[in-house]
Amino acid sequence: MGPENHNDDAENGALLDEQPSWQYEERDDGPEASTPGGSDMHMQSGSSDAGDSQSPLPVWLRESSKSFHWRWVPVRVRQAARAVVAWSKGPDPPQLQKITPFFPWIQESLARFIANHLPKQRHKAALLAFFYFCWLLTFILVLNHSAQAGNIEGYGKPQPIWCGASFWNPGNSCGLNGNRCRPFDNATLAFRCPANCKAVKVLNPHAVGDQEINYQSYVIGGPTRRKENFTIPDTAYRGDSFICQAAIHAGLVGNDNGGCGVALLSGQQSNFTSTKRHGIQSIGFDSSFPKSFTFISGLSSQCVRDLRWPLLAVTCGFTTILSLCTTSPPVFFCSIFTMLFFHVGLVSDPPNHSDYASLTSLVIGRFLPAAFVAFVIYRFSVKPQQTGLTANIERTVLWLGGAWVGGLNNYTFAFIPLQRLTPHDLKVQAGAKLALVLVVLLIFTIALGQVWYLRLEGRFPRYLAIYSIFVAFLLLCVALPPLNLRIHHYVLALLLLPGTRPQTRPGLLYQGILVGLFINGVARWGFDSIMQTTVDLRGDGQLGSLLPDITAPVLGSSNITFSWSRPPHPYDGVSVLVNDVERHRWYYGEGDPSHTFYRNDEMEKEYFRFGYMGGSETGDFTKAGVWETDGGFKEMEPGPSK
Repeated sequence: MGPENHNDDAENGALLDEQPSWQYEERDDGPEASTPGGSDMHMQSGSSDAGDSQSPLPVWLRESSKSFHWRWVPVRVRQAARAVVAWSKGPDPPQLQKITPFFPWIQESLARFIANHLPKQRHKAALLAFFYFCWLLTFILVLNHSAQAGNIEGYGKPQPIWCGASFWNPGNSCGLNGNRCRPFDNATLAFRCPANCKAVKVLNPHAVGDQEINYQSYVIGGPTRRKENFTIPDTAYRGDSFICQAAIHAGLVGNDNGGCGVALLSGQQSNFTSTKRHGIQSIGFDSSFPKSFTFISGLSSQCVRDLRWPLLAVTCGFTTILSLCTTSPPVFFCSIFTMLFFHVGLVSDPPNHSDYASLTSLVIGRFLPAAFVAFVIYRFSVKPQQTGLTANIERTVLWLGGAWVGGLNNYTFAFIPLQRLTPHDLKVQAGAKLALVLVVLLIFTIALGQVWYLRLEGRFPRYLAIYSIFVAFLLLCVALPPLNLRIHHYVLALLLLPGTRPQTRPGLLYQGILVGLFINGVARWGFDSIMQTTVDLRGDGQLGSLLPDITAPVLGSSNITFSWSRPPHPYDGVSVLVNDVERHRWYYGEGDPSHTFYRNDEMEKEYFRFGYMGGSETGDFTKAGVWETDGGFKEMEPGPSK
């Protein structure tokens, strides 16, 4: 052998002397525990014909030297682990993703035109300031016109109301005999409804007689005559119906643009019909209610309808022009984020406020912390993706289009039956579990594609560590017993946005949608906590409180008597609802725990529900027991109602 081979042999021998790891391993460990000798110990030197100048170490020695501390793990498992680690590191050198534009001379034409004719930065800044001024002026003028309520002849300026406004509060909130919700008749309300009120649904069970209404519009009643071609005066709606949805059902107001009208309180009505009109299925109620309303038709009005669609054209047009004309990532993102945020908060999905002054104050208050989070989003997700991107048309279609899809979440994703990601909603809402499984599978499929791109760029190990921290934090939140984890829109966006860093066409679309979801979540609902108490999640839903123990009623020819056991601590009274109106309250010291009710109309059913009271606060009510028209009584089913 030549000198090089002697040196290699000496080095190999030194390695054997310094690290004879085979001596410390047990024989029953497989190949690593084999005794050195025979062909396993033969150090084959390189030949001059082969051109090798070094002698490779045997497999058992290479394994031992690399993984002596992991000798208790099977060799094949260690080899597989090394292969996975090597794969996760990606190719060497990394393959940074970059979009090569289709027809670059077309996509870059507007930006090149501006760069050629306005070469100095101050000229570009002046043009950008003029652009902002034009958008802001147009936006404010149209919004101010939309905020004007108009005038209804004989009734004055209509009052703006939100989609869930009604004349009656649920349960016993209107007090005994509904006295807190008077007047019952001979009164009018000139109102103005916003657009898209059809989409509003009750998200907790509401009792209507012996029915339980949930995840649907809340309109009780409709035409008083069973015929198709009825007029607006021939309609009667129960007093607790949503006014704007009833106006859509009656054909007075449109869903796309809202509108104005005058509601007339018409006192006690009976037998509210169930019909489907203009996309709303009303609820039937076959008994009486002390407060109802109809609508006055034929009025001359100058009602300014909701202008969210013209304003959408304004903001969408300005954002499109900006996206086509700039290649600067900070100018693009900051401008789009600000314009889209105020459009969502003031126009397309505003919080429930009756006047624009308080609404504007609220949206500005939410924008300031959102802007700080937006800087973090830009620094770690948007800037790496947008840097060097010259495909302006593709960016406009994919990123900006996706941002509008996410920002208009109340329209684009309204068909998905996932109102709230809570265990209760997933259990009782039809189709919620299937929808959640499909959404999770879709996100998982998209995540696999993003993992591949992150691996090609050599970033996968780092992002795996980041998402491991995310998962550990969420599991810790789930483990906190007094609180409940709530994944809001903005939380979901923040969790998924880091994975959209690579500059790819799918990444443009995903990142745009997630930024739009973040904007919609914060502008509409604010930064709600991800850890919420059971009370916060419940809202106006059932409390899970104790229910009164009602004995079998005593039936007379035209009366019925109920008795109940004395309430346990901390309750001190019982509330009785008849036809969803509180008709009796009993407290300790007010005689026997019983009461007799008399029938007003022998041709109508009457519905009775009972709930414990602690002072003026009430718990859950029982389900309705029905006093039939034939004098019989249908017992209450087990379980609460609200």
